[in-house]
Amino acid sequence: MMEKPPDLDVNAFAQTLGRLVRHMRAAAAAHELSLTESAVLARLGREGPATTAELARAEGMRPQSMSAAVAALEERELVERKPHPSDGRQVNIALTDKGAAVRSATKDLKRAWLAQAMAGLDEEDRRILARAGDILARLLEP
Repeated sequence: MMEKPPDLDVNAFAQTLGRLVRHMRAAAAAHELSLTESAVLARLGREGPATTAELARAEGMRPQSMSAAVAALEERELVERKPHPSDGRQVNIALTDKGAAVRSATKDLKRAWLAQAMAGLDEEDRRILARAGDILARLLEP
């Protein structure tokens, strides 16, 4: 059994991270994207077109659930279906110009909120947050 570090309350830390994410998402709420829809736009923007099955695997969800998210994005003209370049039986999902613009605007709104919140901190707290960001990034490494 893993022992909890004495100087870290894991539950409180997780709750605080959750609140931070919710505040950042609320800053971009004008686009009304679900967490899955936002993740799909971000992944397509970073990695390019992908099949629905590839997106589902990458997000750790069932293909049926991913299909519903893709359909919602497609209805809003944020993604489009394109022929797979090497397998005629498959279809890739790709960002549209509108989807790329929404992704960019959403990212900008979230970052602007975080920058404004961090501006209220003193220099030492900002240095600590920068270090914490490095540590959090290591937690996400395989």
